[in-house]
Order: sequence, then C-alpha cells, then structure tokens
Amino acid sequence: MTQVVELVEHAPAVGVALPDDVGRALAALRIVDAAPDPYSPGHWSLRAGSKVGAVTVAVPGHGDPLTLRVVPKVPIARLLFLLGYSLDPAGAWRGGEVEVAEHRDLLPALAHAVERQVDRALRQGLLQGYRVTEETSPVVRGRIREAEQIRRRFGATLPVEVVYDEFTTDIAENRILRAAVERLLRLPGVPREVRRRLLHQRARLADVTALVRGRPLPEWRPSRLNARYQHALHLARAVLEDASPEHGPGGLRVEGFLFDMNRLFEDFVTVALREALRGSGRVARFQDPLHLDEARTIRMKPDLVLYGPDRTPCAVADAKYKVERPGGYPDADLYQMLAYCTALGLGEGHLVYAKGNAGHAAHRVRHAGIVLHQHALDLDQDPVGLLADVAEVAARLVDTPPV
Repeated sequence: MTQVVELVEHAPAVGVALPDDVGRALAALRIVDAAPDPYSPGHWSLRAGSKVGAVTVAVPGHGDPLTLRVVPKVPIARLLFLLGYSLDPAGAWRGGEVEVAEHRDLLPALAHAVERQVDRALRQGLLQGYRVTEETSPVVRGRIREAEQIRRRFGATLPVEVVYDEFTTDIAENRILRAAVERLLRLPGVPREVRRRLLHQRARLADVTALVRGRPLPEWRPSRLNARYQHALHLARAVLEDASPEHGPGGLRVEGFLFDMNRLFEDFVTVALREALRGSGRVARFQDPLHLDEARTIRMKPDLVLYGPDRTPCAVADAKYKVERPGGYPDADLYQMLAYCTALGLGEGHLVYAKGNAGHAAHRVRHAGIVLHQHALDLDQDPVGLLADVAEVAARLVDTPPV
C-alpha cells in the first residue's frame, strides 16, 4: 500500500517515518526541506517550500512507494489562472476561465485543463502543415542532396538522397500535444475519467511521431493557421518543461509533477505588468542583465526594467513570492532593490509581494532620497481584481522619477 504524506506550502515541518534512502532522495532533489530527526531514528522532518504538486518515490527492494503531496495556499483555480495568464495573457485565461471541474488537487486539475484544451484544438481535425523531409528514395522527389548522394552512393544512380516539403499532420504542434498527453498518462494521481479522455486524445494523435524524452521541444510559431491550437500548446509547454522530476539518485524512481510558486508568481507579475503598460510608450524587459560596479564584475538581473523611448531606464520592479511576517518583509529585499535603483539611476524601486498585511508601503532611504515601494497582491481575489491591482502598480512604475 502506498504511503501518502500531505504537506502545505510553507507550513511548519512535520515528522514522518521514512526509509533513509527516500529521505535522502527528497533532500537531494530539493523537493522539500528534508532532514533526519536526531531524536527518532527512522523519522525525517519534512517542510514544504515553494514547490507544490505531487511526487511518488519508489526505492527498489524497500517495499511500498511514498506519495508526497504539497498543497498550495492559493486555490487551484487561481494557481492555474496565474499559469495560464503568464503563458498566454491574451488567451482564454484573461477572464479567469480555467476549467478545473471538481478537482481540488493540482495534478488532476492540470490534467483536466490540458485534456479539455487538447480536445478543443483537435475538434476540427489534426492541423496539417509542411515539414522538410530528408530521405533515401528509389525515385527523385523534390531536390537531390548532391553532397549526400556522392558521400553515400559513390556515383550510383539509385537510390537517391532527396529532400522535399511534405504536407502532413506530423508537425511540431501535434508532436508537442502528443508528448504532453503521454507525460500526463505516465503520472500517478490522474483521475480515471480524465485518464480515459487523455487516452482518447492520444489515439487521435497516434500517427504523429513521439518526441524523444530529454530532447528540446520542436519549435512552433503562433499564426492564424494554428490559432485553435495555441491555448493547448501553451499548457502543454508547462507540462513538458523541466519542473517535473522523473528519476532520482541511487536507482530511485521518482515520478511526479511540481510547480515552483516562486517562478510562477514572478512570471505572472512580470507578464501582467508588461500587459498593463502596453500603450504607455515604454518597453519592458525581463531579467535584463545589469552591473552594480563600474568594472562590471557585480552582475544583477532585476525581474523587470522599464525603458523610455530614448532607451533610458525609467522604472524597476522585482517580484517576491513571500508572505509578510509579523516583523515585515525581509530587509534583504530592500537592500537588493536599493542596489538596482543605484545602478539604474532611479529615484524609486518597486517590490511586488504575494499578499501581506498591507497593500502598499514606502521607505525613503537616508542620504540617498530613493524611495523603495512594497506592494502586496492578494492572490485569493478574483482574476479581475488581481489584474486591477497589477494595473495600479504599473501606474506607479510610469510615475517613477530619476534620482
């Protein structure tokens, strides 16, 4: 029987009886903060950080596997809104429309949402497109690859090394959808009804070449022709990116799906600010590399830097997925933002947090005149209210004065 351990994101640590191999695997993979209990042999202290989701860890020869679930503090529907909006701000998620049905756990809700989007994409049939094909053929088709013909055939007439454009369903868009469906089917914890529908989608994509695991995803570009695929492709990308462990050290088998809430919140805030600033005449850049010192040896990467029409920095913002403690937010965040403002020559800097006791606080730095703003976004509110709060932060960015 599978042992199930449920933790809450950023909640106090709990003691759990675990085989040492499993505890070490959780610690090495940094799935949670795991440390052996010095007073209770065979017990480990587990504390969830910012990674949410579920993983199953199996140790060969050590009996039943362990399923570890980390429950996010925000509602699942809101989490998927943050994800969907950061991937596709102009899409169906803008109004908060995320289908999670009755599912309250992350993986079932995500699998349901992906399956529904794939079903919508494929309702009119599989998308077709041109794909460059290189092959050895008994007849001439397309163009002869002269270099390959000489290298492989040594002057023989047949067969012929050719390259041609083939109109087919075996294109990048369909390959990505198939890979996402198969990824979800491999994960434990997908509900039976959702799994049945995913199997149906895989059957629709049966003639599409399966992607090799570990290889980069094929590239695709948004266009009018693949418009009906785009929502599904954005979600598929989230499923296939490297936030999901599939193996562990020492022969352990680790299967699961995890989201890093730090990264998810950062992506949402930066994308939402960029969207709110459209039409302002300014350009937002993410993770723009800067240097604090004149020798350019101390590197910095703010989450968002806003530039004016003359390419002069006019605002800086950093997203921090941290809940305010009774003593306030960490002072280190203020020091970091002060360094950004100093390097960019700005009179104000903006830190954006998740929730908090107050919506906005401002600190004027002594002898510098720089004002450091701390904004708090309430993720429990509906998407319309959340985006309205982001718009207020964007308005403050526009009004940022130079030093």
